[in-house]
Amino acid sequence: MGRLGLTARDEGPGRLMLAGLSTEQLIDTARARAGLDDFDGDTFRLGLDRLVDGLEHEADLNEVGVAITPEILLSYLTNRLQVTDWHRRHPEMGQSEVTPPIVMIGMGRTGTTILHDLLAQDPANRVPRTWEVDRPCPPPETATYDTDPRIAEVEATIEAANQAHPEFKAMHPSGARLAQECIRITGAEFASLIFLSQYRLPTYQRWLTNEADLAPAYRWHRRFLQLLQWRHGGDRWVLKSGAHLWALPALLAEYPDARFIQTHRDPTRVIPSISSLFATVRRTFSDRVSIAAVAEEWAAPILDALDRSVSARETGLIPNHRVIDVHYEAFLADPIDTIRAIYSRWDAELRPDVESRMRAFLADNAQDKHGTHRYSFADTGLDAGSILEQSRRYREYFDVPTEPSR
Repeated sequence: MGRLGLTARDEGPGRLMLAGLSTEQLIDTARARAGLDDFDGDTFRLGLDRLVDGLEHEADLNEVGVAITPEILLSYLTNRLQVTDWHRRHPEMGQSEVTPPIVMIGMGRTGTTILHDLLAQDPANRVPRTWEVDRPCPPPETATYDTDPRIAEVEATIEAANQAHPEFKAMHPSGARLAQECIRITGAEFASLIFLSQYRLPTYQRWLTNEADLAPAYRWHRRFLQLLQWRHGGDRWVLKSGAHLWALPALLAEYPDARFIQTHRDPTRVIPSISSLFATVRRTFSDRVSIAAVAEEWAAPILDALDRSVSARETGLIPNHRVIDVHYEAFLADPIDTIRAIYSRWDAELRPDVESRMRAFLADNAQDKHGTHRYSFADTGLDAGSILEQSRRYREYFDVPTEPSR
């Protein structure tokens, strides 16, 4: 028996489905839990309807997936209700300016996480941290920002997940105080790649990457940042997600003066690394997961996103003077030198004490601290030559070197 009165319906060997889950049931339950009614519009229903349908018919959920998936969806819905309520009671929050952010738009597995966390060591750089993204209400306050009890609560949840899948720690750092991706924010609009990392949802994936109007997701994104910065601000927001590559027009419509950092890496390394990561995450929710299946599902969308990034430069959607390109190997060779170049480009000061904090973070978070993320292109079942050929435009435009295969 799952939560919300859901049952795991047996549909054959290894296959379970959600019986009785509906958008209305989730919405009613979230309203009852929060004691609130206003979701700030209903645009989120478009994605939620597609998500619920995919969870029932495509995700191949196991018993754990059936049990915890409704709670995941409810957490986004209740957060949305609470954020909306804070805006209603404090309308001045919604009038506050979101300083044009610095947005990291490199595809996953290109060094974006460590770069984001390093930039987070500068107090001038306001980053969304995992604990406040997971539990944004009440809004975080400067006086208690480092001692808020929600930090320990979120950390305990993360540690429990890591104990269930200890191999994940070698793939992707996680922690309540670490910087968090924008996909966790847009999850409350239910137009987010976060769900695609957790579940196989091919119909939802096609909608999200090719059909969805993502303007509402970025309007919600702004309202979320307004809440986070209301009582704890900074000089500038520093944000990140590879998912922005599928949504550049919507992002720039909401933040027309945004500046960008795009990280680059050989796609024949990016695709197997992402496939390995997603396969590990999905095994919590389904027993029918393989790296090859994930790679087959994601290779074309990833290559499309990289191609879109070239078009964004060629058309001037992203003006060259507002973007810094960072190559993976050069960044790993000297992270601090890369950060100095970023600060210099934008006439920002990298103070000695901040550089010391960054160096200390690097020392405490070595790449192999929790083991080595081992993956192979051979695991994907794809043809490397074909991937290189399909990514030629991207690789040549950005001068991305080919890495040795493994």
